[in-house]
Amino acid sequence: MNLNMPGLATTFSLALLACAAVPAAANAQASASATGGLPFEVKPVGTFKSPWAMAFLPNGNVLVTQKEGTMILIDPATGTRRTVSGTPAVSSSGQGALMDIVPAPDFAASKRLYFSYSEAGPGAGTRVVLATATLDQPGGTLRDTKAIFRSQDASTGGHYSGRIGFSPDGKYLFFTSGDRQLFDPAQDPGSTLGKVLRLNLDGTPAADNPLAARGFHAAVWSYGHRNLLGIAFDRQGRLWEMEMGPRHGDEINLIKPGLNYGWPKASNGSHYDGRDIPDHAPGDGFEAPKVSWNPAISPGGLAYYDADLFPKWKNSLFITGLSGKSLDRIALDGENATKADHWDMGERIRAVRTGPDGAIWLLEDGPRGRLLMLTPKR
Repeated sequence: MNLNMPGLATTFSLALLACAAVPAAANAQASASATGGLPFEVKPVGTFKSPWAMAFLPNGNVLVTQKEGTMILIDPATGTRRTVSGTPAVSSSGQGALMDIVPAPDFAASKRLYFSYSEAGPGAGTRVVLATATLDQPGGTLRDTKAIFRSQDASTGGHYSGRIGFSPDGKYLFFTSGDRQLFDPAQDPGSTLGKVLRLNLDGTPAADNPLAARGFHAAVWSYGHRNLLGIAFDRQGRLWEMEMGPRHGDEINLIKPGLNYGWPKASNGSHYDGRDIPDHAPGDGFEAPKVSWNPAISPGGLAYYDADLFPKWKNSLFITGLSGKSLDRIALDGENATKADHWDMGERIRAVRTGPDGAIWLLEDGPRGRLLMLTPKR
């Protein structure tokens, strides 16, 4: 079976993402009907132009990244908003975007943000970049912006991934680097593509990563990944990752150091042209997903929930669906994960976060994507 057909696969993948970028119809009546039976109140807080990710600041304000490269600072209590200046140039065509944003573990003192974006590379190629900046919140400005990691591989494809997570002790940064629709680099020891990376806070490889002695790039923590669109640590310090599969086969993985998660040699989905990919099977040498979807939901974001506002949902993962127009809850029990709830949100959902008070916050996809706050029904 020939797994290396980047032109054809890219065409199909970009077609899928084009569908992912198409806005849901702005139909308030249909939206109200879709949310009427949900077990939570849904409160719209603001509307954005193709929002991608969000981050809560200690004072309750929210930073929202938008696809074309802008960053919006909004006060959810008043709706007051401003565009943050000082963002770098973003190559936002196709799947490119100003992507994830996460405050540093010491943000209260340092005011440092970590964020990811796609930038123009050699020729027509693009790269994923991890950067830091200091947020001057009163002035609405990013200062001392610095790129601290760049993928050494450039591509004209998508699958940037670019999701950021800090270890529970705040000493390390985990960063997802997608396969850029190139397939084979996910298994290439020398490439950072198709990998979970473990970095120091300055973007350099952590000293004791598990695969360096085997000739892998020094930053690699795990490999054999496709398009990694969410990472989060649970209360026991386990690292969970959500990945968009090929034609179906979306998956949730428990990430362990040094393991191979199979892509493109194993997947519970198929190629977009219908060619089969061997499913994960015992003894194949690959780590199988804990949860997978077929048909696909086209996951957009992941968040770990352990707050008190929804006590029955503590120790859960929340997954957003783009083509699924959904919010899914995955119940965790040690190293096991189980599909627990699936809610039709009536719109394509790009991102999810847990708010400071335990509310669940969502970002809709598209040119008029809303920021939504979910709270218990009264």
